[in-house]
This record gives sequence, structure tokens and C-alpha cells, in this order.
Amino acid sequence: MVVSSDGLRGGGFSARIPLMRPLLILFILVTPLVAQEPRVQISHTTESLRGVSAVLRKIAWASGTHGTYLRTLDGGITWTPAQVPGAESLDFRGVVAFSAAQAFLMSAGPGEQSRIYHTSDGGQHWDLQFTNTNPKGFFDSIAFWDAHHGVVVGDPIPDETGKLKFEVLVTDDGKTWKPVPPSQLPQAKEGEGAFAASNSCIAILPNARWQMTPGAMPGSSDSNNTSQIDPNIWFATGGKVARVFHSGDQGETWQVFDTPILQGRDSTGIFSIAFRDTLNGVIAGGDYKHPDDDGPNLAFTYDGGKTWDLSRIHPQAFFSAIAYDQNVNLEAGHEHTAELTKEKNGKRQRIEPVPPQRLFVVGDDFIFDFRPPANPRRISPNKKLGIKFNAASPYAEGGAIVVGPKGTIVTIP
Repeated sequence: MVVSSDGLRGGGFSARIPLMRPLLILFILVTPLVAQEPRVQISHTTESLRGVSAVLRKIAWASGTHGTYLRTLDGGITWTPAQVPGAESLDFRGVVAFSAAQAFLMSAGPGEQSRIYHTSDGGQHWDLQFTNTNPKGFFDSIAFWDAHHGVVVGDPIPDETGKLKFEVLVTDDGKTWKPVPPSQLPQAKEGEGAFAASNSCIAILPNARWQMTPGAMPGSSDSNNTSQIDPNIWFATGGKVARVFHSGDQGETWQVFDTPILQGRDSTGIFSIAFRDTLNGVIAGGDYKHPDDDGPNLAFTYDGGKTWDLSRIHPQAFFSAIAYDQNVNLEAGHEHTAELTKEKNGKRQRIEPVPPQRLFVVGDDFIFDFRPPANPRRISPNKKLGIKFNAASPYAEGGAIVVGPKGTIVTIP
């Protein structure tokens, strides 16, 4: 479902900010200041950014309008923007990166403007892997379990019987994309679609996170064996209805669940969905044409998406993206760390991880740093700077990177 390519609302960097180095600007917080604060990074582009993928603290990719992608190898001290050759008219709403060298790009747009690209050499060469030949097709989001196994969701198109079905494509080799047969998918409702606002209307459990779930099957992130990836796929919809589609067997069969998120108009619905394990997840959205309106825009599930409980936080607003912190709290009261071992009696001992509780909820001009059940910390840039936000990606080490219109890139420790 289309969302304006130049942002839900305008805004961006002040022209007086020098494009020289990352700049620590004034942020207004509703709780006392912490030792480390959000930091704006200089992107060297004014394109609208809606795709972002953090590999590690030092390595991240972003993507946006006019065939643009960006990469940093030094934690944001330097961002290098570039264009995919021949893709200057495309809007890259999604990027998924696995290293400094390997990344996938997904463009959103009607028909052949929806494409999938791949690079294995840091953008020196790009392979066009898939072009949507259906003139009514429109890609919305792309996600990967590992470098071989991925999924794309697109807006509903009529099947051979005329019924509207969402487009779902999967790959099991990181090269060839195959559509899930429409006969396996539930029918979409009239006026229902998915939002390509933040590359987060799909939720899966990537291998690195799924393997930390108690009882998960061990597997290599480089494995080509589909039995070693979590079989769950969730995607969220909006428009006339706001629902969650779920497959527990890698797209073979599906269920659809109603949600209490704001719905009924083309501009309303669920814009983002995330799961921290097979049972606990969150959806966020609202009305992007009225971003300051109160909810119901945020809800949680504790049963894998079957039922959803509205958040009691008020007032709410439009939320375009939501992401779980990827760091793991190893023991109660212990500082967050990505390590899964600790020192005990001079020996390293493995500790069962506790699922992360921290959430990043992205609004139009603010970010909630949310650690339930406590109230969220609201992070708001100085209004004079006019900074807006679209999408977020969590760092493996904890924290997140957030992107937006006019080349906005912000990091949260």
C-alpha cells in the first residue's frame, strides 16, 4: 500500500547544520537525562529513508528514494550514499544486510517498480533477482531468517478466480524467489492492504534470535536447510480492516486474526509488527494522515497473534515502526549484554537468556524508548530542527538506529 515517498510529513535537517561529522543535538526527554543520549548522524543525502538494517554497531545500511542506498562501516562517523545503476526512479523501502558486503534491497511501487536486488560486494555490483510483472502488484516488506531464507509480502492482487490474495514470495537459496500459491492464502477483504512505510509489516524470528528461544533447534545461519529456521511468518494489514495473517509452517497454511487497532480508512491500520519469540509480539499503527490523533494504535499479544490487548499508554499517536531491542538481559538486575556466558569460579558458564523487554516505538516526530511495564521515555528532537522519523532497526549489541525523511539518521544507545 502506497505511502508518500517523500515522507508522511515533511521535515529534516536544518540547512545550517554542517555536513562534516556526527552532531550531538539537543533532545527533549520526558525523563531525566542519561549518560548517553540519542545522536544524529550525517547521512550526506536528502533522500527520504524508509529502509534500515543494522548488522553490528559499526556496520549498517539504509535505503530510500531515487534508487538510493547508504552504508556505514565505522558506526556512523561516515555514511556513503550511492544509487543502484538503472534504479534511479525506484523507491527502496526495504533493506536487509548481513555484513559489510552482503545486502538485499526491495523497492516498492506499482508493477515493475517492485523489485528485489542483491549485492555480495558492498554495492560494487547489484543483481536484479526479481521484478514484479503484475501491473497491480505492489511490494510492501522484505525479511530474512538468514542469508538464504527470506520472504516478501505485497498488496492483494486478483487470483485466477478474481479473489483478492496478498502476494507472498519466498526464497530458500537467497537467489530465486517463488510465489506462495494463491490457493494457500486466505482471501483479503475489499480495501485491505499492507503498508510499505517502514519495511516492518512482516515479522519473523531470524535464526540468531530464534536459537536463543528455549527449546529451539540449533542451526547455522549459513545453513540451507529450511528445517533449521523458525517456521512462523506474521504479516499485518491496514485500510478498511487491520488484521494479522499467520503461518506456522513457512507459508503452507494460514490463519487470520482480527485486531483492535484503528481501521476503516485507507490511511489507517497496522503499519508495523514485531515478535520477540513465538508467543509475545506487538503491533503498531494508526492514521498517518492524522499523526497526532490518539489511538487505539498499539497492542500486544501473548498467544502468538491470536488475540491482542490494547496498550494502556495515553495519549498515543501514529506509529510507523516498532522493534524489539536485540540485546539480552542475562540475569535479574544485571547490565544488558550480548554475551551468553558469564564468569563463575574462574570458568565461563552458559546462561539461558531472558527475552528482551525493551521496545523502540517510532512516531512521526518522536521515539518511545519503552521498557514495559514502566512508562516509555519519549525522545523528541528540538522542533526547530524539523526532524521526522520513519523506520527503525535494532543493533545486536543493544539500542537502535532510526531513519526518516530528508536523510535523517539517529542512533539510540
